[in-house]
Amino acid sequence: MPFSGEPIVQITDASIFQEDKTVLNNISLKIDKGEFVYLVGRTGSGKSSLLKTLYCDIPLHMGQIRVAGFDIDKIKRKEVPLLRRKLGIVFQDFQLLPDRTVAENIHFVMKATGWKDKSKMKSRLSDILMRVGLGAVSGKMPHQLSGGEQQRVVIARALINEPTMLIADEPTGNLDPEVSEGIFQTFLDINKSGTAVLMATHDFKLIENYPKRTLRCDSGNVKDSAAVQD
Repeated sequence: MPFSGEPIVQITDASIFQEDKTVLNNISLKIDKGEFVYLVGRTGSGKSSLLKTLYCDIPLHMGQIRVAGFDIDKIKRKEVPLLRRKLGIVFQDFQLLPDRTVAENIHFVMKATGWKDKSKMKSRLSDILMRVGLGAVSGKMPHQLSGGEQQRVVIARALINEPTMLIADEPTGNLDPEVSEGIFQTFLDINKSGTAVLMATHDFKLIENYPKRTLRCDSGNVKDSAAVQD
């Protein structure tokens, strides 16, 4: 078990690849438990590749990365689901199953991550939908929801197993500005409860209005706003 002072993410001299191309070189940084961090950069700068490496969707070939107590450079295939239970992952394009209700979408993830008790599943579903401001949509199909509501379902799904960190890849990218603000407030509330948040975004209005530590992918490097400037 990781001790309480250990960062949720520790990256040491890691290089990130997309297929056979190096997109980020020799990066070292850490994210502490409970932190809120933006990840920014142009399209193709390596943001998504970095996030995918953190949750083992892209293999790590150079350097060391430790996430939620797991060494990504040494992780075994059977351990990847255990890592992902500690991470909530929110995508830009929702990735909800279109032929299943909201409840069925969330139950699908519950069953895949080891939930079995139906009464506990029902209770958790109700609690988590209330937490993201969706009290009465469990019986609806995804197409019956607005874009903002669908993204809240995705956030609820990501929170099912009480992750220590949420990884969000452009979570407001497909939403109107007003809706984006509401979704972002949900992330802030989640962060206030103690969950770390790493959010890739192009929405510089949000960054301007809610300044936080920012990691910028640029020319194969990751520049950290928290680093001491010379």
